[in-house]
Parts: sequence; C-alpha cells; structure tokens
Amino acid sequence: MNIQLSISEFEVKKRSQEIRNFIIQNVNQFPNDIAKRTSIEFSISRQAVNRHLSQLVGDQVLDAEGVTMNRTYRLRALGWRKQYSLGSQLAEDVVWRKDIVDLLDELPDSALNIWHYGFSEMFNNAIDHSEGKIVSVKVEKTAASVKINLIDDGIGIFTKIRNQFNLLDERHAVLELVKGKLTTDPENHSGEGVFFTSRVFDKFMILSGETFFLHKFSESGDWTLKSKEYGPGTFVSMELNNQISRTVEEIFDEYRSGEDYAFSKTIVPVRLAQYEHENLISRSQAKRLMARVEKFNTVILDFKKVETVGQAFTDEVFRVFPGKYQDIEVIAINANTVVKQMISRVKSWFSNFNCKRSL
Repeated sequence: MNIQLSISEFEVKKRSQEIRNFIIQNVNQFPNDIAKRTSIEFSISRQAVNRHLSQLVGDQVLDAEGVTMNRTYRLRALGWRKQYSLGSQLAEDVVWRKDIVDLLDELPDSALNIWHYGFSEMFNNAIDHSEGKIVSVKVEKTAASVKINLIDDGIGIFTKIRNQFNLLDERHAVLELVKGKLTTDPENHSGEGVFFTSRVFDKFMILSGETFFLHKFSESGDWTLKSKEYGPGTFVSMELNNQISRTVEEIFDEYRSGEDYAFSKTIVPVRLAQYEHENLISRSQAKRLMARVEKFNTVILDFKKVETVGQAFTDEVFRVFPGKYQDIEVIAINANTVVKQMISRVKSWFSNFNCKRSL
C-alpha cells in the first residue's frame, strides 16, 4: 500500500510539474488566456489551473495584473547589469566566475555550459577586437529563458572586418563571418567563436553600424540580414531556453571531423549573398559566396529562401570552383525546384569535368 501511495504521489507531482512547465513556456505568448489554454491542453478545470497559477505567483515565477476574467500573467524577469572598462587587466573568465555564474546557478548543466562558452567567446571578442573603452553586460532571467546582451563602444565588428579584408561593405562582412575561420587576429584567434556561438543559441543577434544580423536555431537554420542604423560599437544578444537539451559539443560535432577533430565543414546560407531583392545571377556574386571556403573539406550551401539562380552564378559555383579544388565536396541543400534544375543543367553541360557534387 505504501508503495502504491508513493507511486501515486510521484505521478501527481510529475503531472503538476508538466502543467507548470507548460504555463512557464507559454505564458508570455498568451498572457490573457493562459488559463484557458492550459485547461484545454491537460483536460483539467479552470479552477485547477488557477491553483497552479497562484502557486507560481507565490513562488515569484509569475507576475499577475488585473482581477477575475481580466487577469493577465507574465514571467517575472530578474534583471542585472554592469559596465566594465576595457583594458589589459580585464579577463572574461574572471567576469564569468565573479559576476555571471551565480546569476545562472539554477540552470541545468546543458544550458549553463552553453552560456559559459557563448559568454566567454563574445566577452573576449569585446576585449581583444572592439578597440573600445567600455563594455556593458545586461542579464535578463526568467523561469523559461535567459538573455544576455553585451554592448561595447568600439569600432564595430562588421566595420573592422570590412576594413581588415577590404570587403565591399558590412553585409559582405557578415557573409564572411558566417562561413567561419575568419579572424582579424590570426595569431591569437582561430575564427571559430562567432561561428559556433551563433549556432548554439536559440537566438543570436549582432547589431553594428548599419547592419542587423540574426540567427534563430532550427533544424535547417534561419538567418536574417537587414540594414538598420545603429552607429558605432557592437550590440550582441544571446538568448536560450533554460531547459535546452543540446550541448556545445553536439554543435562542434556537426562541423568537425577527422582524426584531429578539425573544423572541416561549413554551412553557408546562400541568401546572405543577396542584396535586397536582387537575384543571384553573376560570377562576381558566386565568387563572393565561395571566397575562402577552400579552407574546408566540405562546403554545404543552404539555398533556403533563394528563389532562383542564374547560369553564370551556378557555373562558377558548381563547375569552376570544383575544377580548382577537386578535393573539396560541395553540397547543395534546401534548393527549390527551379534552383535544382539549374544546378542539374550545369552539371549535365559540363559532365566531362571530374567534380564531386551532391544535391
């Protein structure tokens, strides 16, 4: 009887936790009718849901406003911020250990490890590359997620890359940054920091100069590049669900291979090579897309949201480049029917070239 009672108590506690997790994950999206949605999701009464909501308010997980039918709920956000003077004495591991880790001590190890990696990489970038005087850190924590913003007053990440590598503009700088293995200080940095950090968080954003860059984590990736006036300096924002299951090591594994576990594969979002509403038709566009990818053994070109491509562009990517670098595998993914047909046409036209290609 005691064993049965124990099992019953365990099931009740487990279900209660499931209900509260559902509320925590959805309340900010549905602040006015979270009770109704929870009631439907778990087939329980509104009164039962209200008891869970009251408990979460009492535990300071939620804030509530209004009464009865007009009552709204939101996750309580805990905010923290601090400003640091950039200089030779500032170290990212010391800042993490003294100021940041205690703010995140209740997170699961999977989330905490991602934050340790991402914060360290981005804070170190501000120290070593920004050429600024100040970096500010802002932490926003709720029961569902954490967001950390880093703002420096330096030259701006995209401006520095553009100047260092003599690129067309800041949009071109983003394209190069996304490929990986790009650094303005090759003696001390490998160029992996932004590449992996942008891919491990739920949301990763950089705003600098006139360029806004956003990556949302998903199975195939979702990238946004827009023109937006910001001014000098760099604004970096990282956001992660507290119950995340993936790990930094899993992201590393997607792009590394060989006995030396080298960073040998890159995924390039092709649409980042597009300017506004133009189509990808020229060899110059293709050359920009394929610049520096010879540093990798495998190059995956993601054609998601690319509506069409021209013959010259496709020829440069799928014939000329492979002709020069025959040991590099180029793979096209997420191509629509129109793009696939053009790639197939180029391959058939130049089938006498010994290229390893995959769709």
